[in-house]
Amino acid sequence: MKRIFDKTGELMIVLGAHREAGMRIVLANGCFDILHAGHIRYLEEAAREGEIMVVAINDDASARKLKGAGRPVVPDVERAEILAALRCVDYILIFPGLTADLVIRELRPDVHAKGTDYMIDDVPELESSISVGCRTIITGDRKSRSSSEIIARVRGKD
Repeated sequence: MKRIFDKTGELMIVLGAHREAGMRIVLANGCFDILHAGHIRYLEEAAREGEIMVVAINDDASARKLKGAGRPVVPDVERAEILAALRCVDYILIFPGLTADLVIRELRPDVHAKGTDYMIDDVPELESSISVGCRTIITGDRKSRSSSEIIARVRGKD
């Protein structure tokens, strides 16, 4: 059963049971303002790194701070619902931070996945991942367009 969380506490308990069963936990994070094929490739590839896939998405306020006025295009609860419908996703966490540092420190995933818009040394949460013994990976399709590019095109600003 897929579940959507807005606080790490209850999710930590759920993940603890999975961890006790010997399952590896993968965490991916981002705004996921509008879902596109690049996101699907990123999440499916990341999910293959473990048995449990958690996707942490920025809440509306933090997405606005990261992406600017007029964003997010889709509210966080709807973004979470769409992501929860993906076969490769087990849990969704809506979080308020600009980065997922606190999420990583609290959930302590085995793997932290970022999309191909990052290089490993540029991952904002890299230090937090290292501090909890979490491996950071870059996954997905380098040819994929970003949500920002797609939104700019739709708005006629390309």
